[in-house]
Amino acid sequence: MPDPFAPDLDAYFARIGYTGPRAPTLAVLHALTLHHATTIPFENLDVLLGRGISLAPEAIFRKLVRDRRGGYCFEQNNLLLLVLRALGYRVTPIGARVRWQIPRDIQPARTHLFLRVHLADGDWLTDVGMGGASLTGAIPLEFDRELPTPHEPRRLVRDGERMFHQLWTGTEWADCCEFTLNEMFPIDCEVANWWTSASPASHFKGGVIAGRARPDGTRKAIRGGEFTHRRGAEILASEAITSAPQLLALLAAHFDLLFPADTRFGAP
Repeated sequence: MPDPFAPDLDAYFARIGYTGPRAPTLAVLHALTLHHATTIPFENLDVLLGRGISLAPEAIFRKLVRDRRGGYCFEQNNLLLLVLRALGYRVTPIGARVRWQIPRDIQPARTHLFLRVHLADGDWLTDVGMGGASLTGAIPLEFDRELPTPHEPRRLVRDGERMFHQLWTGTEWADCCEFTLNEMFPIDCEVANWWTSASPASHFKGGVIAGRARPDGTRKAIRGGEFTHRRGAEILASEAITSAPQLLALLAAHFDLLFPADTRFGAP
């Protein structure tokens, strides 16, 4: 059997601009979550370009680190999983159902991945693959209390046997995802990733999605044909996207995503 893939930690840390300690501590987990989420953009552009999404560790590393691209949850959190395990953390990948703006009486597919990190003083959750709701600091696996992050407050709540990760929007608590603590194995990721990237029903087929948290506590996003820059619920700037050149310019200026001038992702 071939040797398991070992990520180039120096290259990853250079990619996210991290120069701190490498011990498997809570402080380092917080720092890596923040640096990753504020550097590597969430995006679905290869889905729209018909290139397919490989979850082979070397493919994820090449795309997000070497080629300085972004990706969605199965790429983002699998990359962070590789790095955390290489640093000596014990990590369990967890599957979830995205609940953002989806009522609880509708059952979405289990097509999200995040990470449970086991530390000596308890378990913590991190998730750098939820687009505009990605965590910028790990949160403890504790329920029914407000959990601070460098961006929005979060909390974990239960509804019977169901567990929900929620975000404070500035006016209300909104569901981000619904989860159990069952491990999501690589084959489960492969099946969900295939549906997410290939099914005509996947929302990633519907248009350009890009997002990145900023170190100043704001977030930038492209979705639904609009660019927004916001702090919590406050919209700092917005711009309707009406042309392909405008879209390419926004991707380059705000997400460091560079494409040839003739690239087309479909109608803005």
